[in-house]
Amino acid sequence: MAPTALLSVSDKAGLVPLARGLQEQHGFDLLSSGGTAGVLEDAGLQTVKVADHTGTPEILGGRVKTLHPRVHGGILADRGKADHQAELAARNISPIDVVVVNLYPFQATVAAPGVSWEEAIETIDIGGPAMVRAAAKNSAHVSVLTSPAQYDGFLAALAAGAVNEGLRRNLALAAFRHTADYDRAISDWLANQLEGVSPLSLALPHRQTLRYGENPHQRACWYSDTIRGWGAAQQVQGKALSFNNLIDLDAALASLRLFPQDQPVAVVVKHTTPCGVAIGHDGASALRRAIDADAISAFGGVVAVNHPVDEAAALQLTSLFLECVVAPAFTDRARELLATRQKLRLLELSPAAISAAEGRRYRTVLGGLLAQDSDDGPDDTHNWRCVTEVQPDEDQMEDLRFAWRVVRHVRSNAIVVACDGQSLGIGAGQMNRVGSARIALEAAGEQARGAVLASDGFFPFADTVELAAGYGIRAVIQPGGSRRDADSIAACNALGLAMVCTGRRHFLH
Repeated sequence: MAPTALLSVSDKAGLVPLARGLQEQHGFDLLSSGGTAGVLEDAGLQTVKVADHTGTPEILGGRVKTLHPRVHGGILADRGKADHQAELAARNISPIDVVVVNLYPFQATVAAPGVSWEEAIETIDIGGPAMVRAAAKNSAHVSVLTSPAQYDGFLAALAAGAVNEGLRRNLALAAFRHTADYDRAISDWLANQLEGVSPLSLALPHRQTLRYGENPHQRACWYSDTIRGWGAAQQVQGKALSFNNLIDLDAALASLRLFPQDQPVAVVVKHTTPCGVAIGHDGASALRRAIDADAISAFGGVVAVNHPVDEAAALQLTSLFLECVVAPAFTDRARELLATRQKLRLLELSPAAISAAEGRRYRTVLGGLLAQDSDDGPDDTHNWRCVTEVQPDEDQMEDLRFAWRVVRHVRSNAIVVACDGQSLGIGAGQMNRVGSARIALEAAGEQARGAVLASDGFFPFADTVELAAGYGIRAVIQPGGSRRDADSIAACNALGLAMVCTGRRHFLH
């Protein structure tokens, strides 16, 4: 008896080559339903329609067509049990060896604006998940394919005689994940419609087992979407990414995203905190200025740039030891130069993959998760106001805008000293704001004269302003909103500093 393949797919991509390979190269009989049968017949392939196989026509407008013992008996029969085999023979049911099913496009339907309840409900697949689950349950005997991406590999395994229980079990795992994601999408949409809430459903594939977590005694894994965010990054060189690499890369990218795509920018991060951020007239100059901003801290850091890395930029990256570099692309010549640093991890991540990532951030707490919107939207500078007698000039305003972008992704209490599109000193994570200011100003040193200072929170006292003035800072930017704003404003007026209040804070805990 020839083996039988049941094909019933919503996504017709790759269907004909798969069916042709099954029938013409491996002698399968084809069993199909609805539109799938029409596509196969148009391609000149012989197929038996499910309705002819079961002796029961499709009913209820196609809602019921594969829910039949001749279908599910053929899928679920245990070939190793004599009573199952006898019952198949008594009922004239042919065993089904391969099930190729993907489901009605519910997710695509509900993603369309203005979709009605009736439209959404009609694209909830019933027979498809039943066949997929049945085939996956009987993986000892049945192969189940739920994605066109599996077709070529399955045909190759057939040709090599490698369709074994191990392969079928892996296909079953993919199948159960497929139906789980499908059911989750339906339940999430219904909850949103009926309860007005969007449940948090995280079903991310395992991307990589990491060597360890933050410390060698901690086990760690990376779970990630494969088409957006870091899961879409292509590593083109270097050792496997570590837990800490990924945390630092994400921090670097968060800072980078605040700048216009057409403005060359480089960010150097060490231990999740930017230590150098700079703009340049080209990629190489942006990198040089970002590294020079704090070359000591940059040693062993990670770098993110928003421009392709060319030869000149690659030469800047070879000037010190780095862990990782992420960019939209690397030229061939840049790869040649950076290949001399064999351990340096190079990642390509497209702007499209970054933009497609979900605009939410998650943090774990004991026994649960916190979720919030990402703080990466543009600031409305029309709401900014100068609150001092001295007004910043245009160059100072440009520096204030730059420093405000940088301070948003520095750990609170955050202070950034900057001038001419380059960070000069960064203070982060201190228990009091004046402590962070002292770190940033001491790092900037003499370069602080004529520079600007940004703070992620307001000044409840005049001490930070007074310290900044002593280093020669000429303008400061802060959210404002303290009950004691008047004290720091008065200090600015007395010391000849300009102060801009944005009306919005950007804490990063």
